[in-house]
Amino acid sequence: MDADEVEIGKVLDELYDMISGPAGPRDWSRQRAIFHEDSRQMRTWVDAAGAPAIRIMAREAYAADTTPFFAENDFYEIETARRINIFGNIAHVWSLYEARRSPDADLDRRGINSIQLYKSEDGWKVISMIWDNERPGVVASL
Repeated sequence: MDADEVEIGKVLDELYDMISGPAGPRDWSRQRAIFHEDSRQMRTWVDAAGAPAIRIMAREAYAADTTPFFAENDFYEIETARRINIFGNIAHVWSLYEARRSPDADLDRRGINSIQLYKSEDGWKVISMIWDNERPGVVASL
């Protein structure tokens, strides 16, 4: 593994660690340390009518959107596989995850995070992240 892959791995480890934990507040300064100031986080799903849906959020909007959930729920998102591709100052990571109510609880859901990073003078930063969960006909694998 080269130095860029190691640094990207540390960013991803921090990404998962910052949102995982028992019910209660999250330290959003950790998000600002690994996400570019102009980054976007995009949650996708299928709505009740079966149509694709997306919510696109800046850093602060993501924190505001998820804070009520994290305040009331134990949540642990664990990366189970990763594929990194790097070209110059850009990188793309496919990151397979599992979400649980505790590290040893039954599986709540699985999915894939598609994460794009930019290498700035301050190191690798997440510039965009989009994810989707498994459902019938859509299986997460790398």
